[in-house]
Amino acid sequence: MLSQPIRYTFGGDEQLFAEISESMSLPAFFKSLGMVQAIEAQRIDGILDVCLANASFQVRFNPDVIHPDILLAKVKALESMAQDHSKQRLDTRIVEIPVLYNDPWTHETLMRFRDRHQDPNSTDLEYAARINGLKDVQAFIDAHCGSPWFVSMVGFVAGLPFMFQMVEQAKQLEVPKYLSPRTDTPKQTLGHGGCFGCIYSARGAGGYQMFGVTPAPIYDPQQTLSYLKDSMVFFRTGDIVQFNPIDRAEYDRILEEVENGTFAPKTQAFTFDLQDYQADPEQYKKTMMEVLYVD
Repeated sequence: MLSQPIRYTFGGDEQLFAEISESMSLPAFFKSLGMVQAIEAQRIDGILDVCLANASFQVRFNPDVIHPDILLAKVKALESMAQDHSKQRLDTRIVEIPVLYNDPWTHETLMRFRDRHQDPNSTDLEYAARINGLKDVQAFIDAHCGSPWFVSMVGFVAGLPFMFQMVEQAKQLEVPKYLSPRTDTPKQTLGHGGCFGCIYSARGAGGYQMFGVTPAPIYDPQQTLSYLKDSMVFFRTGDIVQFNPIDRAEYDRILEEVENGTFAPKTQAFTFDLQDYQADPEQYKKTMMEVLYVD
């Protein structure tokens, strides 16, 4: 686990922000998760909510019930509890998400906003491939779907997952956001900003580079789809996502299943163990894929 101390700051009168690390990593996420679980288990009077993020967490509290300094002392006292090795295991899911890369809808959209892009003469995929030192768009797509992604938080807009690819730091795909945000992004677009990937759950503004689109709805306020009956939001923090490249014919077939109410993403329950993953990441990822694609 990470050895650096947690950095605490207050945001206004009702927020305590805790920064585990300045950069995202699985150890940082699990340390943050352990702290959130420890805080929630204490049921401290005055705490209204605890929000887990990529490499941090935030506590919302009522200062009329608990003084900020007392809250800070109580949270700091839980740091040793969060080091419990049991917090390095997480009961989660492995999920396959079909993706039509280089699709016509995101292409049409990105062409309308080239004046806001770092390279107006390239598409988002061409730009991403070039600045990551990859020979062409297909090489970038291969890298993007070549290793699974870890959902480190869900939010910003309803149902939107932030994902961190499970590869060594030197292989992280990094692409800056647009110079200024677009006013339009197709629903279910695969986006990328910095080292984070996301899926836009609804149509709207956005600043991440656009690589493709999935036919699989991830947010359904009406909860008409079978796999969204229990929750209108599909993704959960800790989900492990494998992107599966598909062609237009497969996209249309899945979309028809969605419209008929018969589609559900391939999903398998899985207990992720951080120590086992760190011991041999490549073999561990192979094991995860065997679990996902078991007959």
